[in-house]
Amino acid sequence: QVQLVESGGGLVQAGGSLTLSCVASGSINDFSPMAWYRQAPGRQRELVALVTIYGKSNYVDSVKGRFTISRDNAKNMVYLQMNSLKPEDTAVYYCNARYRFTQSDIWGQGTQVTVSS
Repeated sequence: QVQLVESGGGLVQAGGSLTLSCVASGSINDFSPMAWYRQAPGRQRELVALVTIYGKSNYVDSVKGRFTISRDNAKNMVYLQMNSLKPEDTAVYYCNARYRFTQSDIWGQGTQVTVSS
């Protein structure tokens, strides 16, 4: 079973940047899409961005133009570059991998991102 571990979260001022990383314990070539979700206190988990095995990406409207998702299949890594951060981006960010053949999901443990105003 592939496991996911996120890192890179922290406290940043509004307007700042952070890069989240997600490393898989095995190959991610059979996982598509890879995605980042987030969950703020009292709110449902929401999809932030996803990237397919072919490199096609999609974003929730609230982060378009500010966040960039990428994957490195050779390194079994997924990244989320977050720029121009806003207080409303504060949440626990989770890495997600969907197995292509069964559509089953694997989740990381999450990393906290806090943006101060």
